[in-house]
Amino acid sequence: MSAIRVGVVGAGGRMGASVCEAIAADPLLALVAAVDPQAAGQQRAGVAVAGELRALADAHAEVVVDFTVAHAARTTLPWLAMHGMHAVVGTTGFDADDFAAFHTAFSGSNCLIASNFAISAVLMMRFAELAAPYFDTAEIIELHHDGKIDAPSGTAISTAERMAAASSEWAPDPTQHEPYPGARGSVGPGGIRLHSVRMRGMVAHQEVILGAQGQTLTIRQDSYDRSSYMPGVVLACKRIAHLPGLTLGLDAVLGV
Repeated sequence: MSAIRVGVVGAGGRMGASVCEAIAADPLLALVAAVDPQAAGQQRAGVAVAGELRALADAHAEVVVDFTVAHAARTTLPWLAMHGMHAVVGTTGFDADDFAAFHTAFSGSNCLIASNFAISAVLMMRFAELAAPYFDTAEIIELHHDGKIDAPSGTAISTAERMAAASSEWAPDPTQHEPYPGARGSVGPGGIRLHSVRMRGMVAHQEVILGAQGQTLTIRQDSYDRSSYMPGVVLACKRIAHLPGLTLGLDAVLGV
């Protein structure tokens, strides 16, 4: 069986570079193209970084991994769909209109968008979803490195959405006095509070704290290095051809 031909968009960044190395190291995948206008001419796992998306078509990429930013991906993903390439996307910041557009665009090829590719993070979200109906209160604390520009994280938002969908029985917030606005975090889906920490020395971490009378449950996930995302990315590249249309989250890949 021939290796799946994979291209990477955003290859100039640290995450993109890690993706290139992980793909090149897997015997069932072949890194055939890398794209990033800010890093054109550099090398990633033996492949020269190109400045234009056309390099993906020239290399006959079957699957393209995108770890960039939302405004760039809004151009890249329709282009991939138009050229019949599957997309594995770790970019966050999309809204409902974006998802609707991607759903329409990917009719001849497939697209997987996940807020987190760490398998432990996917399981954390699933466990929080399962626990939600059994508790009255819940709060989410996400902690990231100080280079992350969006808050709350896509993983925290996804977690809150899934918990809120699993249970609508959440107790109201009792806070009546807040000398420092924002001390109670932001109000997410279902009234679940989300708190964001940005700190040097961290990578990506999240706690979901659920409480009921006389008891609490804390579910915590930690990614200490970007390598934690690579098994999920590699697995998604191998299985994307079997996930028709638009898929949100890594759950379908893992079967959870």
